[in-house]
Amino acid sequence: MNHSHTQFHWFVFYNDQLLLRKENDRFDIPYGEQPPVETVSRLKVEMPDKSVIMAARVDEPFPESETYIPIGLRASWDYLDDHIYQKASKAYQIVYWDLNSQYCPACGNKTIQTTPITKQCPVCKKEIYPPISTAILVLVRKGDSILLVRAHNFKGTFHSLVAGFLETGETLEECVAREVKEETGLDIENITYYGNQPWPYPSGLMVGFIADYAGGEIQLQQEELRSGMFYSRDHLPELPRKLSLARKMIDWWLEQQ
Repeated sequence: MNHSHTQFHWFVFYNDQLLLRKENDRFDIPYGEQPPVETVSRLKVEMPDKSVIMAARVDEPFPESETYIPIGLRASWDYLDDHIYQKASKAYQIVYWDLNSQYCPACGNKTIQTTPITKQCPVCKKEIYPPISTAILVLVRKGDSILLVRAHNFKGTFHSLVAGFLETGETLEECVAREVKEETGLDIENITYYGNQPWPYPSGLMVGFIADYAGGEIQLQQEELRSGMFYSRDHLPELPRKLSLARKMIDWWLEQQ
């Protein structure tokens, strides 16, 4: 009698550490009927291309082995093909949501999963979906230079674009103008949309804008920023990694020069 067994790619996380399978000098996502390690939760996740993967979570660090190695999700971008990294990003956001939606935020009862991206409270019937935090990035131009800042929370010594989270009741453009004003004291104009990028650290959407300097002197918001100034293309500081939308926007500006 023929039993058909479904095989999946298994995206298994401990916190933000992703388990990769090591083969020769290549890294890949474990594949098979069963997860490569014991998991505490597992969820089927449908991708935009209609493929289905398994997202799973463990609650203690992965044991070291010859075959498997844990790598931080952000660092895994260096080792995985882009379409696999995108799947890992979505898997992580679902795992993060699953972990943080075990109980109803309204009445505290245990939730039940009703669809791949919905949970419901059996008592008060509140539905819970994976949250997405919207953040803006803005590339501010002034003549032949751009505004780059270094935030206290940056890991490393790179400089990037002004960024901040969308607040209740404001448009994306209002958010852009407010964040630049709050963080640097500058006024801007000609705000135009550039592009966007899912940002799974842990569950965000980055929306990029281009704007022009309109006035003011730089006065840094000390609790947020360590440094910030206008840089010309010949005197750029260390830039963000190519993974980020910020870097794509800076590279776009360099091509325009």
